[in-house]
Amino acid sequence: MPSAVTLQTVDPASLRHMLDLHRRYKACQAGGQIANLSYIDLTGMNLEGVDLSDANLTGACLYEAVLRDVNFMRANLYGADLRNADLRFANLDRSDLRGACLRGANLTGASLIRCDLREGQIAFKDDKAGLRLMKHQVRPGELDYAILSGADLTGARMNGALAVSTDFRDANLSGAILSHAKLRKASLDGANLSGANLSAADLTGASLRNAVMTDANIAGYNISDADMSGVLNTPVSVYVDNEPLDALISEHELWCVTSGAQGSTTRFAGLDFRAVADMKKRNLTAVDAQGAVFYGLDMTGAQLQGANLSGADLRRCDLSHADLRGARLMRARLQHCNLTAAKLGPLMLGVDKMLRTDLTAANLSHADLSYADFTRARMMETVLDHVRDEGCNFSLAERE
Repeated sequence: MPSAVTLQTVDPASLRHMLDLHRRYKACQAGGQIANLSYIDLTGMNLEGVDLSDANLTGACLYEAVLRDVNFMRANLYGADLRNADLRFANLDRSDLRGACLRGANLTGASLIRCDLREGQIAFKDDKAGLRLMKHQVRPGELDYAILSGADLTGARMNGALAVSTDFRDANLSGAILSHAKLRKASLDGANLSGANLSAADLTGASLRNAVMTDANIAGYNISDADMSGVLNTPVSVYVDNEPLDALISEHELWCVTSGAQGSTTRFAGLDFRAVADMKKRNLTAVDAQGAVFYGLDMTGAQLQGANLSGADLRRCDLSHADLRGARLMRARLQHCNLTAAKLGPLMLGVDKMLRTDLTAANLSHADLSYADFTRARMMETVLDHVRDEGCNFSLAERE
């Protein structure tokens, strides 16, 4: 932690007063004052859910502090000590984290959109040395061993960041600047690196299984001993027997609406749908798309009744209001998927016969399940970590 000489202590009553003045300031009430917690020792402090947006926490010590759901939007955390802090689901959008130490911090599900995580140091006037640097026990700007699984780091500035063995699984790093970053042995499984700048980054021994690297700048990056299996690069147009995929989907739709009298159906297993122009409200009833890639597509209102989507990649898809009754979604990847008001109940095949939706071993972590219907769905071993499920119906669902 920073040297005790540079830090001040604050008693609980004074801290509560400062936070109350800040609340008044944010509410535009008389007497309000923006919180200035710079160079304050807040080690182990419980500030869960507090609004500290725009506050000044330059050089503050928040070692092992409980900061879950704290709003740090636009806050100045330059040179702050956040080692081992609980920052789960905190909002750090556009915050200044230059030189901050986040070693071992838990930022699961946190939002760090366009935050600044570049290196930086604080210098103090010293009568003997002239200028003295504020030092942490480890190098400032460090993210080593931090947990950022599911975090949103869209457009974050992380030039030269130290993130050895850091957990970025399923994180959104689209457009992030990671040039010259030290990402050795980092876990980037399922991370979205679309449009990220990874030039000259060190990814030695890192795991990037199923990561998305569409339009990423990879000039001079080092991937020695890295696991790149299943990485999704820029999508290309898909043809089956010289027919474009979009045309085959239209044929399938015609086959659906005419009960097979016209059109035709194709086996779409393993195909990449990302280059299809429009997937909204498409009729894909009973489609066989086992193991297919739909990553990030807008499939709002799509008809997927009885579809075989086992093992399909539906991460970050918008399936709000989609009809997935009776769909097979075993082992499907649905992380960060929007399933708001989606239908995943049983598909009735007659008066007394039904086809249940099967989500066995599917991964829905960080998905939005608000007002979705999972009536009678099979959900054995389904991963539901950090989902939003307000108004969700799990009536008679088969769960562990």
